[in-house]
Amino acid sequence: MPKSTIANKLPRSAEQNLHVVGEQIRLARLRRDLSIAQIAERASCSELTVMRVEKGAPTVAIGIYVRVLFALGLDASILFIAKDDELGRTLQDLDLKHRQRASKK
Repeated sequence: MPKSTIANKLPRSAEQNLHVVGEQIRLARLRRDLSIAQIAERASCSELTVMRVEKGAPTVAIGIYVRVLFALGLDASILFIAKDDELGRTLQDLDLKHRQRASKK
């Protein structure tokens, strides 16, 4: 197991979310009746790396996650990350400048 450092330590909620993503990837693989070795071969990575993806390891590069999703035929799902940014849109709307008309005087 990798040594825990500030660089790979995530907030608890983010760590839990990554764990859920890994579990969803594992379930997708099992539903397709594919082995870890098959996914590793298709994703051009090691079996250990696929196992770390399925555990939601924060030290695995996002590109590896995308390659594993591609091997499962789920790569388009990456487009849903941060798609609905309600807070950001609200903040953007609050910061909009409202133009005022010049007076007719």
